[in-house]
Amino acid sequence: MRNIKLTIEYDGKDFNGWQKQPNKLNIQGTIEQAIKAITGEEIELNASGRTDAGVHALGQVANFKTNSQIPIEKFAIAINSRLKRSIVIKKAEEVDERFHSRLNCKKKTYRYVINNSFEGSAIYRNLETHIPQKLDIDKMKQAIKYFEGEHDFKAFKASGTSSKSSVRTIYETNLYQENDRIFIELTGNGFLYNMVRIIAGTLVDVGLGKIKPEEISQIIKEEKRENAGKTLPPNGLYLLKVMYE
Repeated sequence: MRNIKLTIEYDGKDFNGWQKQPNKLNIQGTIEQAIKAITGEEIELNASGRTDAGVHALGQVANFKTNSQIPIEKFAIAINSRLKRSIVIKKAEEVDERFHSRLNCKKKTYRYVINNSFEGSAIYRNLETHIPQKLDIDKMKQAIKYFEGEHDFKAFKASGTSSKSSVRTIYETNLYQENDRIFIELTGNGFLYNMVRIIAGTLVDVGLGKIKPEEISQIIKEEKRENAGKTLPPNGLYLLKVMYE
């Protein structure tokens, strides 16, 4: 039995998220069907984590077990030949049989993309969130640093979160601008439901002058969802990278 690790890129616009569910187009089920078509096997694809409807990935990781003898260098090509163009297997690797995409994950990086031009974009509208009001990038850069470290992120999770604990560690933050686009990047040991989208919404409030940068630490301490910003839409969110060491 071989254990195959896939690195996957996808445009989440047309999908109802990663997780397999009946009668709804999803990424997990779509890839599993493509693998079945080339191997003849019913496989279970384990991802590093589930992304929601409309969320994209540049570096999602998933693994599955197979008895197929397809050479590893041909696996990605073979699966891609059976996939929609909105999903691409970037890489296939044979890994130790004990490897599990979710259980062995150490860190993840998410990116949120904001188009801060007045008019927005027709072509990229499903790949970013348009905010026409001018944002103060310097204040947003100050504010994002308050999220670094281990905190209880209760104020930054959506209701319906199944996690028992809302304590997470953010190892690194980055916020930068390229022309009219603002990029927010967070690397952590795990993220709560909608946590990145709520943090991004809170940073937008900082950029609009509704929240002062130094107020972020108090919002974290008070653990009240209503004190943080709104949840930004899913189309600006990307799972950028998953790390295992």
